[in-house]
Formats: sequence, structure tokens, C-alpha cells
Amino acid sequence: MDTDKHRELLRGIRKEFFAFRNGIIADKLRKAGDPHGMIMGCLLVDVVNIMRQASLTMGDNDTRAQVAQELWNDTNSRECRLAAPMLYPPEEMDLEMALQWSETVESVEVADNLCHKLLRHIDGSDALFRQLISQEKPLVKYTGYRLLLNLMLIGKVQLNDTLRVIIETEASQVEQPLLSLLKDILEEEN
Repeated sequence: MDTDKHRELLRGIRKEFFAFRNGIIADKLRKAGDPHGMIMGCLLVDVVNIMRQASLTMGDNDTRAQVAQELWNDTNSRECRLAAPMLYPPEEMDLEMALQWSETVESVEVADNLCHKLLRHIDGSDALFRQLISQEKPLVKYTGYRLLLNLMLIGKVQLNDTLRVIIETEASQVEQPLLSLLKDILEEEN
């Protein structure tokens, strides 16, 4: 893709985020400790619609993957981090890239969205969640368990005795928000 078109697509997406900005939500997110420097306060449904429209103008998967990677690289912008998983073609994401994205998650909201919109759809997602839950970094571990819950909900993974023991042991040692997520996983099994 040529660089000018690439810049134009990104500029158009950011312009849409600006058009849907919500100062009240942005202020609430800042006060709640959202780690992003730039928070437009867009509702998730608005980000979804912006990405749906943007993907129609991009056409091929290579362009979508490049623009999504550029959005993901903007760690300062909440909306860019939420948008990237919506745009990246799941069939183009390999496990190495999925692991890299997962290891750079900076908030629960971004982790939830990444798992729901992208990671649960990639080949090898069951191997990915296992790799993530074994890591020590809390948000990476959270991302792994969130992915597990997503995979359970769509029937790709079932909780076995080994996983149940891991989750129960983990639940006795962690704090929120991971604790709530682990309880949700155990309840989903029943």
C-alpha cells in the first residue's frame, strides 16, 4: 500500500474518532485511571461502526493488517487500541503476532476487546491462551484467561480437570479484576 493512502486512511479514522468524542466519558475514564494519554471517550459501538466503514474502503487484507498494526502501535490512544483488533484480519494473525499484541495490553478494556474481536478467531487460539496464562505479568495473564472464557463461550474449548485446578489455585492468590474473571470461567462451566 502506498504511504500517502496509508496516512489518509489513518487520518480519516482518527477524524471519525474526533467526531464521536464524548468529553463526559473521557473524563470518567481518566478519573478511573485509564492509562492512555489521548482518550476521546468514544462508545465501543461507535468504534465498531467506524471500523466497519473503514474496512469497506480498504479492500484487501494486507491493507487492513497494515492499518490495524499502525493503530495498535499508537499506545497513547484508547480508541486506536480498541479499533485495531476490529480491523486486523484474523486469518492474517499468527501466534507470534498475537503473543506480541497480548504482551503489550495496557488495560482490562483493551484486553477484553482484543480477545473478543480478534484473538478468539485466530488459528491456534487455544495454544495462545495457555501460553498467556502461564506468564507473570498480571494483564497478560488476564488476557489469557479472558481469551479462555471467550473460547469457552463459542465452544472451542472446554474446561478439563487440569485447567479447573489451575484456575482454582490461581483464584486463591489473585485480586480483582482477575479474580472476577476466574469466577466467571468456573461458573460458565456449570
